[in-house]
Amino acid sequence: MDATVWWAFFAASWLISLSPGSAAVLSMGHGLAYGVRATSFSIAGMGLGLALVLLVAGAGVGAVLLASATAFTVVKVLGAGYLIWLGWQQWRLPVLDPKPPLDEAVRSNNALSALNTGIPSARQRFTIGFLTNATNPKGIVFMVAVLPQFIVPNRPLWLQLLLLLVTSVAVEMVVMHGYAFLASRAQRWLATARARRVQNRVFGGVLMAMGASLLLVKRTAG
Repeated sequence: MDATVWWAFFAASWLISLSPGSAAVLSMGHGLAYGVRATSFSIAGMGLGLALVLLVAGAGVGAVLLASATAFTVVKVLGAGYLIWLGWQQWRLPVLDPKPPLDEAVRSNNALSALNTGIPSARQRFTIGFLTNATNPKGIVFMVAVLPQFIVPNRPLWLQLLLLLVTSVAVEMVVMHGYAFLASRAQRWLATARARRVQNRVFGGVLMAMGASLLLVKRTAG
């Protein structure tokens, strides 16, 4: 792959990752609720989900999904349903009012987990992140449309896909950690039960709205 082609894809990857989406909302929601370190598991799952979508699109399966109305509809409904369920779980997440107020020492000992009952385990956070990206039909549509622009036909396909995959996932990791970090800085202002309840409902509502919007996504192949 030529350097100019890679730099173009590198720039596109930043624009894609920085654009608002379900992954960004999830990163901010988990960053605000659990902190950056705990959210790293969610983000690692997002990276694996993104890698799967890129490989599916690059291998041509994405084109098959776009060509088949039934297959695409199944993926779309599953993705939409998952985001709506995830948003509802976030919406109804119970919170406790911390007394006394949290300080840095308490936060460093992971006492933030006491603010939410039923905090997801590391494995659950990883799975949530993975499914958020892997079941997103917009990701498949986008990759099928974009990847061919950066593939050189007379070069080995899988080596190019590997390079694009590593680049895309690396950028995604950096951007999502940035979103989580920015959200985590707001913890001190959102330490009360009322504030965290509002936060849960805002992020939950956005995720449910994004899930509903996926039902409007249409395949581009006839």
